[in-house]
Amino acid sequence: MISTQCDCHVIHEEIVERVKKVMPEDENLYDLADFFKVFGDTTRIKILWALSESEMCVCDLAVLLNMTQSAISHQLRVLKQVGMVKNRKEGKIVFYSLDDEHIKGILDQGMIHINEK
Repeated sequence: MISTQCDCHVIHEEIVERVKKVMPEDENLYDLADFFKVFGDTTRIKILWALSESEMCVCDLAVLLNMTQSAISHQLRVLKQVGMVKNRKEGKIVFYSLDDEHIKGILDQGMIHINEK
């Protein structure tokens, strides 16, 4: 079995200092972790994927994903709170879309990684 720990006690100070200089602040890393937690839910991934293809209303998403409008609305609130989706109102209908192209890029990169295995 290969050990995952060093068998020595040598500190490579130049590497540690170089990395320390570019490490984001803890608060930013916590925010990044929270951002990625949102991707940990299959329903939210499905919604994001659908919205990467087209702007959609809650009714359309509910039919597409075979879920209740209430369940879709709940997940859209979560996605909106973290800035992944935005909405616009047209009469009585509220349409949702990805907030920006970065979200689609993250989904695309994740799928590329999954398909390489």
